[in-house]
Amino acid sequence: MKRFSLITRLGKTDTANVTVLQRDSSVHELDFFDDDNRLAYGLGQALDQLASLGLTTPETAIDLALLAGLVNAADTRVSRDINAQGGWTREIDLYLPVNDSSLWSAQADHVGKMLRFLTGDRWRLFFRARPKGASSLSVATDKLPLHGLDEVSLFSGGLDSLIAAIDSLTEGTHPLFVSHYWDAETAKAQSYLLERLETKFGDEAFKSMRVRLGFDRNALDTGQTEDTQRGRSFLFYALASLAAASFGKKTTVNVPENGLIALNVPLDPLRFGALSTRTAHPHFMASMQRLLDGLGLRVSLNNPYRHRTKGEMTEDCADKAYLRTIVGSSMSCSSPAKARYKGLSPRHCGYCVPCLIRRASLEAGLGSVDPTLYTVEDLSAQTLRSDRAEGEHVRSFQMMVARLRERPELAGILVHKPGPLIDAPAEIPAYAEVFRRGVLEVASILDDVTVEPG
Repeated sequence: MKRFSLITRLGKTDTANVTVLQRDSSVHELDFFDDDNRLAYGLGQALDQLASLGLTTPETAIDLALLAGLVNAADTRVSRDINAQGGWTREIDLYLPVNDSSLWSAQADHVGKMLRFLTGDRWRLFFRARPKGASSLSVATDKLPLHGLDEVSLFSGGLDSLIAAIDSLTEGTHPLFVSHYWDAETAKAQSYLLERLETKFGDEAFKSMRVRLGFDRNALDTGQTEDTQRGRSFLFYALASLAAASFGKKTTVNVPENGLIALNVPLDPLRFGALSTRTAHPHFMASMQRLLDGLGLRVSLNNPYRHRTKGEMTEDCADKAYLRTIVGSSMSCSSPAKARYKGLSPRHCGYCVPCLIRRASLEAGLGSVDPTLYTVEDLSAQTLRSDRAEGEHVRSFQMMVARLRERPELAGILVHKPGPLIDAPAEIPAYAEVFRRGVLEVASILDDVTVEPG
């Protein structure tokens, strides 16, 4: 077990002596400035995109994005297998220069607890004043502010964010879509869908901010990699907040996620805690909202689909005819690149949890042939094994379906397993019901699938 200490630098003149709390930790420095003394790793480009819209970003929002970038660096370059307790929990200290160190230090404990809930790791945060020459990181703009943008909405390129975009644009809302990408498949899906939406609704219907942010071995010299990336969710929210805070008014950030995935109740006892993602879990969203409020950022988080299943989102889409023409290009799979191991081009695997929910939702909502390319095209065409990837999650879903069919009231208990729902007690019955409906929705595509124990 080894603790890591990551120190952020802002340019070559940032030579302040930073004393780490734990002397025997593995210390690594990460300079967020490029050779032109501008923010690197996609953050500078994000500020440029906002400036091109005539928007000026508050320094505190930039600090939030810097922190999220540092969290992402630690999350992707510190291996759980090598360093974690029980193969999961890592210990990571972050040292960050910010515009207002007093403001951020008051939030340090809260951020540490929020990140622990999100990733399952132990985080400690330490803040210092920015160095001279980096007191202002906002990009100046000579353009008039772009009026008419109503809200910010996360746009991942997945089915939920696509439906949310169609709903919003059909209703006449003018959103700013915010996307993050690192891998090629995510980038391709986002780019293509945004082009199609622009063709359908017009180039003045919305604006978009796409941020390529990630850290390879040349950026952070730990010599390690990690694929679980539970901290990536914090980066999504920080980038959206970066944009929303630039509006200069109270602005809503929509986080479109169906209720089943938002809760992400473990389907079996082996997937407790942070093994299941918590991107849109109500407790994480409430914790993030408390941070935004504590920092004085006028940003309001909202998941408008939290009480709907993915199938219900599809069924209720404001333009289902258009959705049918474009849905095949959305990307839901957790790891589309693994199709290459079977000699296929990147595509949905068809058997991970997001793919199973996607397949069921399209059958429930569109009632037509699913245009998605899957590695496993027909789950019922063969006998699957529970000890192999193709059958693991299918079997887990089948077991949960059997439990809820026998005892529907279990839904009210199981929704508490991923994390506390104390932030919205009045919504607990609705969360329990959407979980039950969501599981039974998936059952419709699994009743004829055979899985043998491994």
